[in-house]
Amino acid sequence: MKFAIFGDIHANLEALEAVLADAADHDCSHHVCIGDIVGYNANPRECLELVRSLECPVVKGNHDEEASLDTDLIGLNPLAEQSMKWTREQLTNEDKEYLSDLKLVRQVRDFTIVHATLDTPPGWGYVTSKFDALASFSYQYTPLCFFGHTHTPVFYSKSLSVEVEDGLKVEIEQGKKYFTNVGSVGQPRDGDPRASYCIYDMGGQRMINRRVEYDLHTAQKKILDAGLPEMLAQRLELGK
Repeated sequence: MKFAIFGDIHANLEALEAVLADAADHDCSHHVCIGDIVGYNANPRECLELVRSLECPVVKGNHDEEASLDTDLIGLNPLAEQSMKWTREQLTNEDKEYLSDLKLVRQVRDFTIVHATLDTPPGWGYVTSKFDALASFSYQYTPLCFFGHTHTPVFYSKSLSVEVEDGLKVEIEQGKKYFTNVGSVGQPRDGDPRASYCIYDMGGQRMINRRVEYDLHTAQKKILDAGLPEMLAQRLELGK
């Protein structure tokens, strides 16, 4: 059994479709989403509809939460704030209710999913080092946990962290815990513009990071046509 585990889609439909096609090519039978379906890019409703059609486990990201609210936007950077105002206008009340009802943490089979951290999920903290990951390990009751939020793929265990490369495989050792960032589908920030996701091969007991080319120029054009900030289109090409 293989799981395609992905998140930080951020309304990038072209990237999401490419990831799902790649997952099918690699015989993934199940899908899991670790949140931030919306925000930044130009297809929030379409991405939301596609994720919902998968009928897969999903947890809430911070952009999902902001999009579901009608309160003032506080603490977002100018790019995120402008795109969030636009995103809220695109979503229906039903869309917002779905996002609002998502759980922050879920267990799926023998692994856990969360968008940010396990120690304080609603605080949206960033895990950028093995020292940050230690706090979540204390709240991790399954051998594996998959997360996102930083848009940078990495595998953490209690004894090491591994910066991922295209196609990198991590063999799962019995008795160890792994805290795995699956990277970002729709807005990678590690200098590689290709969409990122993770395959969890449950039978083979391994995790595989995948990078996928997609129609980046169409995604960029949609951003500009929607009147969203030009920088949001530019950063897709930079992978930052």
